[in-house]
Amino acid sequence: MNTITVKIGGMMCGMCEAHICDTIRRAFPGAKKVSASRKNGEATFLYDGEIDEEKLKKAISDTGYTFVSVSTGEYKKKGLFGR
Repeated sequence: MNTITVKIGGMMCGMCEAHICDTIRRAFPGAKKVSASRKNGEATFLYDGEIDEEKLKKAISDTGYTFVSVSTGEYKKKGLFGR
């Protein structure tokens, strides 16, 4: 399982965050724990396997937001109380 972090420009409100989350879920049906933050200008989600960066870039760009970058890291499950 990988943690995918996508830097996105143009999010201004909670509705923008919801649009990004919906877009990611539609483009990658296996995505889990999808969240977006306008404050941080990014969206994160868990995905099993590799993602198609061009597909992700196109999906975000088609919604009117600016795709900046994407990074992938290994997901490490936290234990009880975040330890």
